[in-house]
Amino acid sequence: MTLPSSPVLQALKKSASSMANRNTPFVYNEWYVAAFAQEVSREFLPRILLGKRVMLFRTETGQAVALSDRCAHRAYPLSLGKLDGDTIVCGYHGFRFNTEGNCIEVPSSSKCPKDLGVARYKVAERGPLVWIWMGDPDQADESRLPEHEWLCDESAWATSSGYFNLQSNYVSMHENLLDLTHLSFLHAATFGTPDYARAEFRSEISQGYFALHRDVVPTTLPALWAKPTGLEGCATAARIVKSEFKSPAFHQVNVSFYDSKLAEQDRRVSRIKTAHILTPQTNSSCHYFIVHGRDFGLEDDAITGFMHENLFKAFQEDVDGMAALEQVWETTDPDDMYEISVVSDGPSVAMRRYLKQRADAEAAARALPNASVQTVSTAETPSRKAETA
Repeated sequence: MTLPSSPVLQALKKSASSMANRNTPFVYNEWYVAAFAQEVSREFLPRILLGKRVMLFRTETGQAVALSDRCAHRAYPLSLGKLDGDTIVCGYHGFRFNTEGNCIEVPSSSKCPKDLGVARYKVAERGPLVWIWMGDPDQADESRLPEHEWLCDESAWATSSGYFNLQSNYVSMHENLLDLTHLSFLHAATFGTPDYARAEFRSEISQGYFALHRDVVPTTLPALWAKPTGLEGCATAARIVKSEFKSPAFHQVNVSFYDSKLAEQDRRVSRIKTAHILTPQTNSSCHYFIVHGRDFGLEDDAITGFMHENLFKAFQEDVDGMAALEQVWETTDPDDMYEISVVSDGPSVAMRRYLKQRADAEAAARALPNASVQTVSTAETPSRKAETA
């Protein structure tokens, strides 16, 4: 039995202490997805987001609103009340709140107390997504939304979407998405191939941005990709992958497929993008929104159905795998737990350290009275230097 020696074990634990994990505080000063736009209506939608109770709804003019889901009187869920025009009536004692979260009526009192209300969170609606900012409202700059214009371009991308309530912490899921070596194993029955894990890769690491490129050439594509791209039976297919962490809430996987034996000018390149959108619910669960897009067969509903069905079988494997991993962390004595990283973990380790630094900085600032929370800006990201692993 080969276990790390005591000095090695201490070094591993010291390294792990600099990386985010399931116990790391949340990063609040970021845009997260609260819901798909189609989920938000004139009916209250209650959610737990970053450990806080939130409810969403639309005004009579269609504007999305997000308020704390608790009455300021006795903490009864406002989502169990009713919407009267654009005001919320608590279902317990009838306190009435406007869309700013201010209490405007107390039925048992002729005067409504001043400065009585609940938190309102800033939201931004873009295409199929409703984003929410749960940190310092003065820092809620919409220019900090991660780039995702393709999600709104129906003329160039055919999309389908889905949702999982993931029983895992969001840090582990980001790590899972950043290094797709696991496709050869966790996804062996769906869209993984034996050669994927051994293919050459390179990484990009910069402030707030982490990516891993992998070129699987030549390869034989699994049916999920071969059938819709017309590359069935092609032993010289190319699978060019870029997996990128764009924010604590947003991860994108970009893949190109073509026949590598053809000259570049003769290739028909098929591209897909998948947005993996993670919003922590608790320290051991998160909302997992997925939007998958392709730039070929845009009008073919059969391709959409085929790819959606098979993709979400693969994504279910991720959900099950991450839940199993979470249980190991939940049930293992911390003294017996350690992690060993390898070269392909480079972007993941850097990403976890980045999350840890941001979370710790915010937590420290919140502990100081009257202190504004400073965050690591992603607007001034230095040039992305590729590092060959």
